Amino acid sequence: MSRLHTHKHGKSHSTRPINIRMHPWILQKPDEIIELIKKYRNDNMSSSKIGIKLRDQHAIPLTKPLIKKSITKVLVDNKLNSAIPEDLENIVKKAIGLQKHLKNNKSDKRNIRSLELVEAKIHRLSEYYKKNKKLEKNWKYKSIVAQLG
Repeated sequence: MSRLHTHKHGKSHSTRPINIRMHPWILQKPDEIIELIKKYRNDNMSSSKIGIKLRDQHAIPLTKPLIKKSITKVLVDNKLNSAIPEDLENIVKKAIGLQKHLKNNKSDKRNIRSLELVEAKIHRLSEYYKKNKKLEKNWKYKSIVAQLG
């Protein structure tokens, strides 16, 4: 998939494990994996960070073949999911960082344009999540409110 506002193709990502079956080195039972997910979420970790922690510290490459659910589905079932989706939250944090930078560097034209593109992406993604009922209908991104939160 290509990037939205550039001419690059954006193929930089990690590759998933080839085998989706249960590996013999995984010693945890599905209930233990779900408890680990809940524990890490209570430590304010996002679902992607939980997946990285399970992969690196517990040698669990994928949770879906083991517990028959994704990490986000486990969080939703246990009512531990965040108010806004993780990718939208990351883009809002990026916009806040750009706004802080532009407060000190007012003539930085490149980052002014970058902020415009990021905010356009926020609005586009929020419309998608509102349509799919993963975000409240009255949620609205405002740059001043985002800086305070």
